[in-house]
Amino acid sequence: MTLLSINLSSLQPLKVGRRMTRTGHFKQGQAGPVRLGRLGLEGDAVGNLKHHGGPDQAVYVYSAEDYAWWEQQLGRSLPFGTFGENLTVDRLQAARIGDIWQCGPVSLQISAPRIPCATLAARMGDPGFAKRFARANRGGAYARVLEPGTLTIGQSVEVTAGQGPLVDDLFELWHSRDKDPQLLRAGLSAPLAERARAAFLHWLEAEGV
Repeated sequence: MTLLSINLSSLQPLKVGRRMTRTGHFKQGQAGPVRLGRLGLEGDAVGNLKHHGGPDQAVYVYSAEDYAWWEQQLGRSLPFGTFGENLTVDRLQAARIGDIWQCGPVSLQISAPRIPCATLAARMGDPGFAKRFARANRGGAYARVLEPGTLTIGQSVEVTAGQGPLVDDLFELWHSRDKDPQLLRAGLSAPLAERARAAFLHWLEAEGV
């Protein structure tokens, strides 16, 4: 796996539905090395700290393979950073919760699927895009930073596989009407991000199992 782009953004205005907000979704690729700390890339902004960012979701990763698929679906070019990701890699297949990524001095751990929201839909100029993104099951992944350091475009990423469920399976579970208790428990037994963990616990309690 190879790191193709490092993307960050300042807060910028965006109309989401009827309200104006400020978002860090408009990521731009950076030419030089970028420092990554425990809470994300230096110089990057997070607009909604309730649902994004924090130590468990410090980095959002997306793949060039998924960009190619979306470009074909949408019929237009999409520069890296369009989906709001911090890091763009060449591929992101079979990622699992708990995977360790070593990229030079930086160590990341995959922690959760990315869940689409109204901000993504507004960014794409399509009110229905969040549902379309969910149906495609090409959500990318959040990661926590285990070891901070400096990232550079072109670095190789070495993966040590975790034992948790597939990120794609949890993404599909999130959007399923019927929640699979076994998969919920598998997620909870892995190093799942706290926001997702809270949702999984709630769903288990609702199932009464």
